[in-house]
Amino acid sequence: MQTATVLVDKSTYRPSEGEAFMNERQLEYFKGKLNEWKDEILRESRETVAHLQKETENHADLADRASSETDRALELRTRDRQRKLISKIDQALRRIEDGSYGYCEETGEPIGLARLDARPTATLSLEAQERHERRERVHRDD
Repeated sequence: MQTATVLVDKSTYRPSEGEAFMNERQLEYFKGKLNEWKDEILRESRETVAHLQKETENHADLADRASSETDRALELRTRDRQRKLISKIDQALRRIEDGSYGYCEETGEPIGLARLDARPTATLSLEAQERHERRERVHRDD
């Protein structure tokens, strides 16, 4: 079975509550948003690698060297967080393909368009996320 590709004008289209939830147009919108985000992260990552390769010069001054090492460590931590984010983006793209995108992993209920637009990698509804965070706080406080 072939599926038709729905072209979405990202500059004007915004998913709305008046539409059927996770229709083709919405799925294409979120797929585009996720792919653009991933491409931006990968571009920034390539720029960081180029910058780190260029920044391998030795600093005569210890303070300059320490500052440079601190900057490098910060950039590497940022890239590591972004690597984890790419994994979440890839998982969200797989959920779009398998039809589970937009639905809460705990309850099966729709996550909500506003939450998905703000956080396209969300896997829990707002209520389920709040319950999860409350449980974490309780266990952390023990």
